Amino acid sequence: MNSLNIQIRPVTPPDVPAISALAREIWQATYPGIITQEQIDFMLEQRYGHERLYDDLEDADMWLDQAFHDGRRVGFAFSQLHAGEFKLDKLYIHPDVQRQGVGGQLIAHVAARAAKLGYPCVILAVNKRNDKAIASYRKYGFAVRDSIVDDIGHGFVMDDFVMEKKL
Repeated sequence: MNSLNIQIRPVTPPDVPAISALAREIWQATYPGIITQEQIDFMLEQRYGHERLYDDLEDADMWLDQAFHDGRRVGFAFSQLHAGEFKLDKLYIHPDVQRQGVGGQLIAHVAARAAKLGYPCVILAVNKRNDKAIASYRKYGFAVRDSIVDDIGHGFVMDDFVMEKKL
């Protein structure tokens, strides 16, 4: 694995349209065959619509980070305090640079924040059919802790594993 030299910076309001567009590009490359196009569109609007992202930036218990390689935005990670735990809520890397260490560097960044705040682990939820992501999370020290099915509305569910990385 080549490890790219990346810079991690906080997402700011002017970055919102680019993060939304990057999410759409990554989701279209990742989720067809795992969930329906209708669910992809619903979840993108629900989680990456501009207003939602602007609201997330205002939340004191949420951190939005983005990764750049050679000046190009190549990924992002959102983390938050959730039900008393530190959660890596979103981690997406552009397909062009997957398996080159970008995700690992973002995970390390998030884990360092969690540790600094005194949390003993980082949790995340990942679609049970997203084999590539599950393998990547295992590589970076996550293990399956639970299996959940969450109704997210409009007839859609998230059928996920909850994974945990001890710090």
